[in-house]
Amino acid sequence: MYDESAFEQQLRTTRAALRQLQDSTPAAPAPEPVTVERMDGQVRVTVDSTGRLTTLDVRPAALREGVESVSAAILDAVNACLDAQSAGQPAAEAAPDLGSLLSTVERLQDDGLRQMRQFTDGIGEALRRVTPNQR
Repeated sequence: MYDESAFEQQLRTTRAALRQLQDSTPAAPAPEPVTVERMDGQVRVTVDSTGRLTTLDVRPAALREGVESVSAAILDAVNACLDAQSAGQPAAEAAPDLGSLLSTVERLQDDGLRQMRQFTDGIGEALRRVTPNQR
């Protein structure tokens, strides 16, 4: 026979384990800002932990090399920053979204228990109709 309390206890235990796992899973560390210099230090670029360009320093002496050279140095420095940042990051594995998983388990528990109660009540009602003299 169906034991609703045992099923509910198993789901409560699962929810508690998921919540504990979610609370104990550390967030991935953000990448460090990266600075790259080009043209013997005449061009310096920094990219922050989100990949946004935060610093672009071009010394006036660099302009003597021409706009094309300075532009190429800036582009190369930005790309080198981004490459260095991505090289320092471990390959991204698809980690499960524990919050979403917990929400799904909670929803399934609530829906499942509601449906099982309706099923059990329906069976009980059917039995009462078939055997009206027995209680």
